[in-house]
Amino acid sequence: MNPSNLLAGQTALVTGASRGIGRAIALSLGEAGAEVVVNYSSSPEKAEEVVNSIHAFGGKAYSMQSNVSEEQAVDELVKSILERSHRIDILINNAGITRDGLLMRMKTNDWQDVININLSGVFLCTRAVARTMIKQRSGRIVNITSVVGLIGNAGQTNYAAAKAGVVGLTKSTAKEFASRGITVNAVAPGFIVTDMTKELNQESILKAIPLGSFGTPEQVAGAVRFLAADPAASYITGQVLQVDGGMVMG
Repeated sequence: MNPSNLLAGQTALVTGASRGIGRAIALSLGEAGAEVVVNYSSSPEKAEEVVNSIHAFGGKAYSMQSNVSEEQAVDELVKSILERSHRIDILINNAGITRDGLLMRMKTNDWQDVININLSGVFLCTRAVARTMIKQRSGRIVNITSVVGLIGNAGQTNYAAAKAGVVGLTKSTAKEFASRGITVNAVAPGFIVTDMTKELNQESILKAIPLGSFGTPEQVAGAVRFLAADPAASYITGQVLQVDGGMVMG
């Protein structure tokens, strides 16, 4: 099968797709033939750049604004997509934020904001597309978690807790949806070159990565594309695929 036709006729919603890993995922799914819904929260210009990039290589895409932490906004987003595209075959829960700080100094709002976007957003979006996927008796959901959710990280209790929650949510929904032909998996990036990681102490981090380098958004997107598009991934569900240069093993 032509790789550019893997997802022909399918619609993929990618949350937080205006930059970084989300952008790379949107482009990758567009290259595979999907009509990509580029969701964004506050960067319409960046979202349109992604849409235009997909159009440039002959793909289909459009952008839609929504705050994934708000129930009504998510429900309206999914309703709008169904009115325009009539189906949702793939959901990539990528939207996320950081509000780093030591636990003793962490403000309650900084805890709650991260939980709302990074964990509750995954719940709300998954629930919103579930009815459609169940009717179709098919669907692939890929949640972006983090190695931080597997091993923890000082100064990121909120982020680590949210990302660990995504792992549990992934496994539970995989069990609930399996009988309806829907797979649910997670991808756990390590340290990837994005706006989120550019201010970190790179030298100390690289010592903990066996492959000796940061990853790229495109490498994460490749793993997501496999789980979302490749026929060979149809028997994989409830799994966490780490894209981390060997940083976390076992």
